[in-house]
Amino acid sequence: MFPQLARFTDLGLLLLRLMVASIFVTSGWSHLTRAEERSRSIGMTKGFTLFLGLAELAGGLGVAVGAFTQLAALGLILVMLGAIYKKIFVWHTGFWGEEASGWHYDLMLIIMNLVILCTDGGRWTLFP
Repeated sequence: MFPQLARFTDLGLLLLRLMVASIFVTSGWSHLTRAEERSRSIGMTKGFTLFLGLAELAGGLGVAVGAFTQLAALGLILVMLGAIYKKIFVWHTGFWGEEASGWHYDLMLIIMNLVILCTDGGRWTLFP
């Protein structure tokens, strides 16, 4: 319908990558700097919470700059699959959840990372 917009595909993918990165970098930083508190809130050990924080931070930075973009996106998808598992089978949270805590948010991040994975993040990456 609007073929002229195709020239903005790489800009759109860059903006998508930066959005995904901002979410995971801030979450990872929170897990790393407040590991004790975060481990209690998610019901995991402090060691696993630190690992999770490092994975989110590294994945977010990789997606942001386009370094190992597909590997970073795949790692973030795995993190979010773990979050969905926990929400559905451990916390018994519905799709919408209560007070915006449902797993719809996690599913959106999986789909966003799937787009990044399938497109390799576009041409505007550190390692094209």
